[in-house]
Amino acid sequence: MRIAVVTLFPEMIGAVLDWGVIGRAIDRGLLGLGTVDPRDFARDVHRTVDDRPYGGGPGMVMKVGPLREAISAARQAVPAGSPVVALSAAGRRFDQQAARELAAKPGLVLLAGRYEGIDERVIERDVDLELSIGDYVLSGGEIPALAVIDAIARLLPGALGDPDSAAQDSFTDGLLDCPHYTRPEEIDGQRVPDVLLGGDHEAIRRWRFAQALERTWLRRPELIDESALTEEQRDILHELKASGTHDS
Repeated sequence: MRIAVVTLFPEMIGAVLDWGVIGRAIDRGLLGLGTVDPRDFARDVHRTVDDRPYGGGPGMVMKVGPLREAISAARQAVPAGSPVVALSAAGRRFDQQAARELAAKPGLVLLAGRYEGIDERVIERDVDLELSIGDYVLSGGEIPALAVIDAIARLLPGALGDPDSAAQDSFTDGLLDCPHYTRPEEIDGQRVPDVLLGGDHEAIRRWRFAQALERTWLRRPELIDESALTEEQRDILHELKASGTHDS
């Protein structure tokens, strides 16, 4: 997969190239990651990429010209059929399903805005999809772009050390992940749950199912409503609600 990020701060994107899952995916030839700076397409000596908004108001707006040319250059760096995705508070919520959909694409152009935003005419003509990583304000689209890249990189076959890791991540089945433990069995009076020590794989599987459901029900109940639960999951959830079990 090839991803090109249109950004005024390419150094922010470049900082992740050697680290973690993204770095491993790049080393293994699974992911190509590059940047395009709109300043390279500005026509004045100051390399101006923003201007005051029509109608007045605070802040500056990114100009159409440099952005449009930068997006065009980014399109040339990715395979045909790669969508242009703008990181925007007005966009679709980025979740695991969106990550799976984007990971199936041949490539992506990610547009990281700055200032008060980008000229709407770029959104209308040059952008295929807008994505938001949450209901809060950031200084620009670079951090959201990195979040999208990391989530996608995890889904590329061969990127993770254990291929089952992605399948067991939170939100993969629409629910939060179950709790995890490692050695020692007891520390500072806290013990690993006995079920994880007994070697009964069916009991462990069911315990993890129940824990994931309980955490989701208590912490993110809206995810329960949005998930297509299996019959087994519905039965476990019914048992949890009937028993009044609560997360410790």
